[in-house]
Amino acid sequence: MRCVICKSSDIQMKKVEEEIEIGDDIILIPVEVLVCLNCGERYYDRKTMRKIEETRIKLMRHDLKVEEVGKVLRANVA
Repeated sequence: MRCVICKSSDIQMKKVEEEIEIGDDIILIPVEVLVCLNCGERYYDRKTMRKIEETRIKLMRHDLKVEEVGKVLRANVA
């Protein structure tokens, strides 16, 4: 397999944190995906995409516990 972005063949399975946005919140979930080690492009299989979508639905229904690990603040500068 070659990366569609940079054409590198240096692609490996890695555990990454995928971001799911629910309202103003960003929730991180661990998933395993193929990652190009040259440019960082990620490749998701059907099973992983299904897991992400099922997790999104559970989060929207409040069926999963989440742990607050920090806050992001925004400064409005003119």
